[in-house]
Amino acid sequence: MSKKMIVGWEEYKKIVEKLAIEIHKSYKPTVLIGIMRGAAPIIDILSRILKLPIAYIVIQSYSGKGTEDQQGKLMFAREISSLANDKDFTKVLLIDDLSDTGLTLNKSIEWLKNYGPTKEYIKEVKTACLWKKKSSKFEPDFCSIRLNSDPWIVQPTEHYEELSIEEISRQNK
Repeated sequence: MSKKMIVGWEEYKKIVEKLAIEIHKSYKPTVLIGIMRGAAPIIDILSRILKLPIAYIVIQSYSGKGTEDQQGKLMFAREISSLANDKDFTKVLLIDDLSDTGLTLNKSIEWLKNYGPTKEYIKEVKTACLWKKKSSKFEPDFCSIRLNSDPWIVQPTEHYEELSIEEISRQNK
């Protein structure tokens, strides 16, 4: 397994804010589309800062214990989840937490451009992430941190995967 990089909430918030500033300086998206689950907290913060509608696509990639260094088969949900209007999908900013191999972002762009309900409205798709790993073959349009290695990034919400509801209940008595 590769080295772990543990990111706390304060550092995470600063990285997302840095991304927001970078986007604001050079791009005016009409909708933010987050790749779930990694983009969930990012898109929540960015949508509040940039005052934009949001959408989500659910893709399953990593699964199970001990698969930290392996990417599984990508499986896309059938639909985008959003309350955005069709016309909002003109200039899409597709967001993920990181560009690991680049496969998820590449396949997501392809999927979006072929997604029936909105494909006629999409004129442009740009990408954003918090981290780009050294070995990633994908170059995001916006990225807060370009790493010179390939660590496993432990984000602030990930510790919940290791806790049971019983443990959380005991901790909160």
